[in-house]
Amino acid sequence: MNSLLNLNRLSLLSFAGLLTLLTAAVTAPRLQAQGESPQQFAELGTCKLESGQTILGCRLGYRTLGKLNAEGTNAILLPTWFTGTSEQLMGGILGVRAADPEKYFLIFVDALGDGISSSPSNSKAQPRMTFPAFTTRDMVETEYRLTTEVLHLKHLHAVMGISMGGMQTFEWMVDYPDFMDLAVPIVGSTRMTGYDLALWQAEEDAIRADPAWRGGSYEKTPAMPVVALLHDMNLTTPAHYAREFTREKFPAHYAAYGLVGATEFDANDRIYQLEAMIHHDVSHGGSLEEAAKKVKAKVLVIPSQQDHMVNPGPAMDFAKLLGAKMLLLTSDCGHVAFGCEAERVGPGVAEFLEGK
Repeated sequence: MNSLLNLNRLSLLSFAGLLTLLTAAVTAPRLQAQGESPQQFAELGTCKLESGQTILGCRLGYRTLGKLNAEGTNAILLPTWFTGTSEQLMGGILGVRAADPEKYFLIFVDALGDGISSSPSNSKAQPRMTFPAFTTRDMVETEYRLTTEVLHLKHLHAVMGISMGGMQTFEWMVDYPDFMDLAVPIVGSTRMTGYDLALWQAEEDAIRADPAWRGGSYEKTPAMPVVALLHDMNLTTPAHYAREFTREKFPAHYAAYGLVGATEFDANDRIYQLEAMIHHDVSHGGSLEEAAKKVKAKVLVIPSQQDHMVNPGPAMDFAKLLGAKMLLLTSDCGHVAFGCEAERVGPGVAEFLEGK
C-alpha cells in the first residue's frame, strides 16, 4: 500500500481521487464478486434543516453491498468524506479491508452537497448559491431518514466514516445514541480547532476570491489553483511532501497540477461542504463532556497523529471522555495515514466490528 503513495498519485488534488487510486486495484475483483450495487436514490421530499430552512425535492444517493441478515443486525452505514462520493467511498473502505461485504450489509451514503445527493450544483428549485446552508447534523438527519424510512432498518451494527465521514460518525453517536452498537470515526473530529478553521476558511476564501467563480454563477467550475495547492500541501505532512516533491520535481508538479487546479468537484458544492465542516460541533454549542455522556455505542477512534488536514486533538480528547478504544496512526502520511497503514487499520477495524 505504501508503494502506491508515489509522485503520480499525490499529483491529484482530491482526497477522493487519491483514495480511488490507492484502492482500485485491490477492490475491483472483490466488488465484482460481491455484486456492486448501482447508484440508488432515496427521495425524501422536503428536508428541514437545523437552520429552519428546507431543501426542496430532497434526495440522498446511496449504494449497498452485501446482504442484510434475517435478524437485521449486520448493517453498517458509511457516510462520505469531503468531496467524496459513495462510489469512491466503496473503494476506499474496502481497499483497506476494513469491512467485509460477505459478513455485513454495507450502506455507502452520498452526503449532502457531494453533487450526487441534493446539492447546489444539481438543485433545480434552489440552484447554486440560493441552496440553503446545511450542517453535518443535517447530513446525519437525512442519513437517518434513509435508514429508517427507505431501508426500513430499526438498528445499525455500526456507523463508520473517514475524514468528514468521521465527523458525521461522531455526530451520529451523539444524535442517535440508541441506533447503533458500534462507531468507528477515522481521521475525523468532534469539532474544528483553530488550525482546521484556518485551512478550511482559506480554501473557501480562495474560491470566492477567484474571478472565474463569478459569485457562483459560472458556466463551468473554475480552476482555483490556490485551492488546489492549499489542499495538496495539507493532505500529508511537510516531511512527506518535501520527500515526494523535491525542488527538482516541484516545477513539473506545479505545471501539471497546481495550475490545472481543483476542477474535479463543483466549486459551489465545495463551499457548502466546507461550511458544514467549519460549523461542525457535536456539542451543538455546549460542552463535549455533556455530548460524551449521550454516547452509548462502543467506539473505536482512529486519529492520525501527524494530521495537518483534520487536527487529531479533539478526537483523541473525546476518546478519553468515552473511555473508547483508540488506534493511533503515526506515519508522516498525515491525513491519509489510514491508507499508508492499512495493514494496521484493516485488521483493527475488522476485529472491532466482530466484537473483539
